[in-house]
Amino acid sequence: MDYKKAGVDIEAGYKSVELMKKYVQETFRPEVMGGIGGFSGAFSLSTIKNMEEPILLSGTDGCGTKVKLAFLMDKHDTIGIDAVAMCVNDVACAGGEPLFFLDYIACGKNYPEKIAEIVKGVAEGCKQSACALVGGETAEHPGLMPEDEYDLAGFAVGVADKKDLITGENIKAGDVLVGIASSGVHSNGFSLVRKVFEMTKESLDTYYDELGTTLGEALIAPTIIYVKAMKSIKDAGVKVKGCSHITGGGFYENIPRMLPDGIRAVVKKDSYEVPAIFKLLQKKGDIAEEMMYNTYNMGLGMVLAIDPADVDTTIKAIEAAGQKAFIVGNCESGEKGVTLC
Repeated sequence: MDYKKAGVDIEAGYKSVELMKKYVQETFRPEVMGGIGGFSGAFSLSTIKNMEEPILLSGTDGCGTKVKLAFLMDKHDTIGIDAVAMCVNDVACAGGEPLFFLDYIACGKNYPEKIAEIVKGVAEGCKQSACALVGGETAEHPGLMPEDEYDLAGFAVGVADKKDLITGENIKAGDVLVGIASSGVHSNGFSLVRKVFEMTKESLDTYYDELGTTLGEALIAPTIIYVKAMKSIKDAGVKVKGCSHITGGGFYENIPRMLPDGIRAVVKKDSYEVPAIFKLLQKKGDIAEEMMYNTYNMGLGMVLAIDPADVDTTIKAIEAAGQKAFIVGNCESGEKGVTLC
């Protein structure tokens, strides 16, 4: 008896590392010290010495049951973008610059080419957010997970000068809500998606005119990373008062998280076009509208609270970063929460 016969292939692990090296190295920033294969990732903090009061920010998350879609479609090169996005968007939401990222892949069996494809996506997400991939772990779990399945999670660390933190504490009545478009469902609510749509290859390969693509391609579209958009706003001289990353819990849970007591957000549902995937999901699943807005991003991946004088500059900065932006509402005095109208 040996480790391989017990279900863990060490040689496959070595091959995975070799296959992923080129993707990982493409994410390295000047601050990265050493290469791949050490017991820890080393990252120099010399570049933040000029900050008045540097604050470290961190975020950890996974892709939820969206990985099931990757299994069924046998498409593993974008799910890593989702893992990075869920973490770095939270860091950016607080006003931070993501510095480095680590991933964790648990699998039933290590198929090196598949693992390399996953890490390729992680590296792409890191490049989109200018964040270094400094380490990770691939854990083979025979007997605990099916051989052809895996789970993926990650952890990001970022930094911000204390004066640049986005806290929401200065939001006041009259401030404007600006939404940044999402790419679709992102990485939340897939347990409900999988109940509404039959999760078979035939179903996922079905083309829908209203989607302009197959169901599978619409659903697996990677989460948008908003780091560059948030940096563009900052570089334009705008101080974002509050920011909500619209993830699980949709509008009703996430928007109030940026608000101080005594301020209520009012979102106008007709201020932008809800993407077709959400309309199809609601229709096919006979889902109440309130539940849709309480589960999904409904087309807005980020919602920002901005001083009225800064709105035009903010929208131009977001568009300069390649994203779409909309004026979606305002803040008013009242009980802390959100009203959709």
